[in-house]
Amino acid sequence: MTKYQEYFERMLSQNKKFFDEFKLIHDKFALDQDRCQNEYNEIGSKALLIIKDWEDRLCKQSEKAGYSTFTGGLAEKFQAEIRRNFAMIDWIGVLNKSSEKDFVLKKLL
Repeated sequence: MTKYQEYFERMLSQNKKFFDEFKLIHDKFALDQDRCQNEYNEIGSKALLIIKDWEDRLCKQSEKAGYSTFTGGLAEKFQAEIRRNFAMIDWIGVLNKSSEKDFVLKKLL
């Protein structure tokens, strides 16, 4: 098992309850995006924080070992592993049609 896969598995195991809940909402969102968008954005923002934390841990470990030139590729592989398991991860934070009417951009004077 490669290092990024090991970190991915550790992230899931140490946050098992959260990622089990996220997987359910993720799958529900994949089936009905309009109805589940707000709930998915809410829990997804927490998931992104956890993922970012583990990506930072992985890259810091690599940089300490003297392989700082490879950390970009390592981060990409870690993100690819995330997308392989959570295909709709990039849809977190996207506004749906019902929330667009609430969005107001104030004009600067």
